[in-house]
Amino acid sequence: MIAILNRVVDVVEDHLTEEIDVAGLAGSLGTTAYHVRRMFSSLAGMPLSEYVRRRRMTVAAADLLGDGDLLGIAVRYGYGSTEAFGRAFRAVHGVGPGTVRRDGGPLRTQPQLRFRLTVEGNTTMDTRISDRPAFRLVGHAARVPLIHHGINPHIRAHIASLPDAEHARLKALSDTEPDGLLQVSADVDPDYTEGSELTYLHGVAVSEGTSVPDDLDAIDVPAGTWAVFRTAGAYPTVLQSTMAATATDWFPSNPWRLRPGPSIVAVLDRAADFSSATCELWLPVERA
Repeated sequence: MIAILNRVVDVVEDHLTEEIDVAGLAGSLGTTAYHVRRMFSSLAGMPLSEYVRRRRMTVAAADLLGDGDLLGIAVRYGYGSTEAFGRAFRAVHGVGPGTVRRDGGPLRTQPQLRFRLTVEGNTTMDTRISDRPAFRLVGHAARVPLIHHGINPHIRAHIASLPDAEHARLKALSDTEPDGLLQVSADVDPDYTEGSELTYLHGVAVSEGTSVPDDLDAIDVPAGTWAVFRTAGAYPTVLQSTMAATATDWFPSNPWRLRPGPSIVAVLDRAADFSSATCELWLPVERA
């Protein structure tokens, strides 16, 4: 995976003034656009689309310091007007093209990325691979923003709005793995952009043919393979660090890649105040 990401970076660099066909590029490298986008975002700390924009504006700044026509520069980098180019340029550099052309700066440079795998050998990930038939996730869903670190207040408010009796009713419906009450993230932006919206479902897993109450939301999950990571410790810190480690440690070292589908957290045990918990993180995967 590290070699694939570095190849993506090289192609971006060679085609900064062109539209990047991520799906076609990923396919030619033997993987999928979904996996490339998720791994790039996790390892680089920014979406692939944002990296491309930053690199384009970094190189465009050098062009601005020359004698080229501003509209010509804008068109060269894929913008139909100087206004659209100016907005993109200002978002990266904090100042407009005119200021840079007049004063020579200030500029914020995005260096070309290079991914490297550092093998520490001191972290063991408790993982199993599970082949599951089709099942359903049922419960109460809400649209919430993606937050990478700390407790998501929107999710916390959604769960707090449910009466205690509802948690017990949901738990009684569970009849298949993943067991118990679940935290489900679906419809996640492939770039995993912080602030983008996702569907969060607080619920349980039931067999495909199980009858469920009409007042519950449902997500149908097709048959497939899952990587299951067991975590224990301070919540949600240990869970979020495990999610990050799947990208930095596990996927680069194993013959699996992410496939589209919901990610699921099963809370197996927790402290009364939820300051610590034992969880299973379920990620949909396929052989690379």
